[in-house]
Amino acid sequence: MSAEPQRSVVGGDEVNPSVRVAILATEHWSLLGSRSTTWAEVMSRISIHLTVTSAALVVLALVVQSSGFGRPFRILSIGLAAGVLILGTLTGIRVMNASTDDAGYLLGMNRIRAAYLKIDPGLADHLVTSWNDDQAGLMRTYLMGAHRSLFSHVAASTAMFMNVTNAIVAGVFGALVANAAGGNAAVTAVLGSVAGLAYFAGMIMLARRTVQRVPFDSHFPSTP
Repeated sequence: MSAEPQRSVVGGDEVNPSVRVAILATEHWSLLGSRSTTWAEVMSRISIHLTVTSAALVVLALVVQSSGFGRPFRILSIGLAAGVLILGTLTGIRVMNASTDDAGYLLGMNRIRAAYLKIDPGLADHLVTSWNDDQAGLMRTYLMGAHRSLFSHVAASTAMFMNVTNAIVAGVFGALVANAAGGNAAVTAVLGSVAGLAYFAGMIMLARRTVQRVPFDSHFPSTP
């Protein structure tokens, strides 16, 4: 990098570095605003999903109090579990897509920081986040310099929270169907566990495919 601020040439005229900074800052704030809006919408959908789940449990509790664990309860519980699982799956997919969008926002901001450093290389020591638009640079921006494993970052993510919650609902749904079909306690427990684990494995595979769509078209790699 040159120690002197670089001037770009457009139509034969030099563009002042302050103009470039203003343009970059506008794009930077646009990405920040889009990122904030995306996660606000996602958190709103998660709140709606959890509210519907809680309401379904309250309805089932009222039905048990009035008619016990008879046929009406079984029919209603299977219907509500299916509805909650469908709603949760759609919410989980939205969270995965938002995570991919979020990675794109961060990569865009990393590229903008690279442009800032071209204008003033001395800023490098003051930046906490990365200016590289590859996978390593993305993770440095996500972790903000913290020394924690990728596993802990993924395990505590919003997408994992939704996948675990939905897997529990899937397991309950499978157990309810097995019980309604006349299965004993052991069969019901096994089928419920298999349904939950199968759902979780399927969503993890879908999440991996979603992550592979992150646009790593690197212009400023960590290693030249």
